[in-house]
Amino acid sequence: MIANRSEVTELIRIQKLNKGISWKQISEAIGQSKEWSTAACLGQMTLTKAQAEAVGKLLDLPDEALAWLQIAPYKGSLPTEVPTDPLIYRWYELVNVYGTTLKELIHEEFGDGIMSAIDFSMDLQREENEKGDRVSVVMSGKFLPYKMY
Repeated sequence: MIANRSEVTELIRIQKLNKGISWKQISEAIGQSKEWSTAACLGQMTLTKAQAEAVGKLLDLPDEALAWLQIAPYKGSLPTEVPTDPLIYRWYELVNVYGTTLKELIHEEFGDGIMSAIDFSMDLQREENEKGDRVSVVMSGKFLPYKMY
């Protein structure tokens, strides 16, 4: 019996490893970007029935797991307040160092509001570089102004 969404995430990771399947292959089965599909499989997005069935077929998941994939998850569910994984911590560090800069520049360009993480897209690519490959991440979120009322 699967007790929570975290158990489904672990099952997906185990089956992905056992079958030698990439996140790109999973995203192709789901029919969405590799970034969104990976987030969904890691418990941050809700899959449709058809998407859950496609993942289930690819990874041989039980029906119970497919039901969990279709439930709206608790988003932002890192295990600790300050991330301890070095890669995730660097993103945390990036926001700590550049967060106020991003806020100032977005407000200067758009006004008082936020960049949506709901109406959002992301593209992650390897950028070859003679000094060592780089990680290129492009994020695009709809600007949502604060309303006066």
